[in-house]
Amino acid sequence: MRPTTFRQTILLLLSALPTASLLGQSWQPLFNGRDLSGWEVRNGSAEYRVEDGAIVGESRLDTPNTFLCTERAYGDFILEFEVWLDPGLNSGVQIRSHSNPAYRNGRVHGYQVELDPSARAWSGGIFDEARRGWIYPLTRNEESRQAFRVAQWNHVRVEAMGESIRTWVNGVMCANLADDLTAEGFIGLQVHSVKRPEDAGLQVKWRNLRVMTTGLESERWQPDPAVPEVSWLKNRLTETERRRGWRLLWDGATSEGWRRVNDDAFPERGWEIEDGLLTVIETGGGEARAGGDIVTEQEFSNFELELDFRIEEGANSGIKYFVVEGIKKGPGSAIGLEYQILHDALHPDAKKGVGGNRTMGSLYDLIASENLSEPDRVRKRVNGPGEWNKARLVVRGARVEHWLNNVKVVEYERGSQLYRALVAKSKYDVFEGFGEAPSGHILLQDHGNRVSFHSIKVREL
Repeated sequence: MRPTTFRQTILLLLSALPTASLLGQSWQPLFNGRDLSGWEVRNGSAEYRVEDGAIVGESRLDTPNTFLCTERAYGDFILEFEVWLDPGLNSGVQIRSHSNPAYRNGRVHGYQVELDPSARAWSGGIFDEARRGWIYPLTRNEESRQAFRVAQWNHVRVEAMGESIRTWVNGVMCANLADDLTAEGFIGLQVHSVKRPEDAGLQVKWRNLRVMTTGLESERWQPDPAVPEVSWLKNRLTETERRRGWRLLWDGATSEGWRRVNDDAFPERGWEIEDGLLTVIETGGGEARAGGDIVTEQEFSNFELELDFRIEEGANSGIKYFVVEGIKKGPGSAIGLEYQILHDALHPDAKKGVGGNRTMGSLYDLIASENLSEPDRVRKRVNGPGEWNKARLVVRGARVEHWLNNVKVVEYERGSQLYRALVAKSKYDVFEGFGEAPSGHILLQDHGNRVSFHSIKVREL
């Protein structure tokens, strides 16, 4: 794992001191070490009690996730705590979270700093409880997965300032998130639900919980430049993204930079631009029969592309790349390598092809998508119709990766023997050198179903 800086080491040692006064009055204790004054239990009936100056949470059968929540809400803050976790019990700490009767009957929802004893080891990642699911898994920060120690005391630091949320476990930076969905809310200690009788009675313990709410900027830790920033900001770039060469491929308001494939103008119908969304209008499921596919004016060769998309029930669409215009004559979609966007449960195309190679995230008709980032998990992490998903494409020379919600689902090499064998047995075998052009356009597909896009951005590698 990456070594901590001298500053981080000193602060890590000081964090174990029991009183805020030793470091000045800016730190405020969240827990008095004696009882649960200032806290309340929400949602479930797992047990919380105080033992030896620590809060102990204990799992119970037949109860949903349970949260011990602060009565006070916090906006911008630095939070530090120590945590001890039994093997087999998932947990987490909610930040900027809420429990509103109008939302899922009061279910606790909001950002959660994950505490994960499993082989997946995503402790320090960020899960959006009861909303979007995983928004910062540790799939792109493998080294940080070694930081958390099961059945030992661990130090965790969380910096939540404006649109930035960063986490450290035992001095190792884990998450670097940019998001603006929730600006403030309570802090909550989770005891996860359990289903097996042998998992009842498992424990998670917290101690030395403290928070800082003033003078934050001067107390921030230096972020590790090797930890990627993941942004869920809508049609905006962060300072870090701009510095690292990202640019918006769609400005969120006009058709600038895009046009209909094999044309010099943007479609007059079939697409709408409204409320920061670029949307294919429902026209009955026909391929390119309304507005038609749209492509970037620029061509790309080595690049990283990200965008957020939302499908309706039964929808079909796709992101194509290395699109060379004029190859296909007549009606239908343009030809290119395709990141499939599909409602697998309802669209019949999911059952066609070979071995699932036409399902969500797949390299269409060539390679089936699968969860390549999590041990012992087969199912892909897909948010359903009406919810947002994040697509990511990485092309470095011949190497290509498809990512879905920050989980790798496809990897392959263009032009390899295996790739050409797959093409030869696909619908693309009639196109010589399919997918091997040195550069091409990026395309959003009109398949006649309502699909929306935003935050389309790219950087050339």
